[in-house]
Amino acid sequence: MNAWKRGWAALAIVLWTPALFGASSADLKKLYNPIVQRVADKHRVDPELIHAIIRAESDYDSFALSEKGAMGLMQLMPDTATQYGVRNVFDAAQNIEGGTKYLKDLIRLYNGKTKLVLAAYNAGQEAVKKYGGKIPPYQETRDYISRIMTRYNKAEVRSAHAVVKIRDASGRTVLTNDPELAGQKKDF
Repeated sequence: MNAWKRGWAALAIVLWTPALFGASSADLKKLYNPIVQRVADKHRVDPELIHAIIRAESDYDSFALSEKGAMGLMQLMPDTATQYGVRNVFDAAQNIEGGTKYLKDLIRLYNGKTKLVLAAYNAGQEAVKKYGGKIPPYQETRDYISRIMTRYNKAEVRSAHAVVKIRDASGRTVLTNDPELAGQKKDF
């Protein structure tokens, strides 16, 4: 990003900061909803789950910083942010993008079992692994799952690729959700 764009971004933050501190969670949810919807559609993750996690993690405070070092709206740890390509954890769009990509991977890893996905998001994949693929017995994690499940009461969550119609090598029209095949010529 060039200096001019960085300057405008800094000015926007300075001008918006007082308004953001006085805004309610509902107002902030509306503010961030276009980003959440775009990222949710892109990664095929339920936007309501993303919102529930943001609410539990930071209550929509894009500058949130935990005692353990998690940062931003979706409270990404530095290694997780780096792994998912987030350069500025306090940039709402980058944070939501990285957090949602991580969430999508957890959904796949735990076969869409919402409580295990949430346990891994909160306590880490290693904690879930340590306890034999079950929810770790940490009170903080159990409270976290309970808080989110009051807003997102679905036992399973799915992350799926869009189904597209393509022409295969022989010219036949095929419906697929395979992301590798979906990159071929689409038949609309």
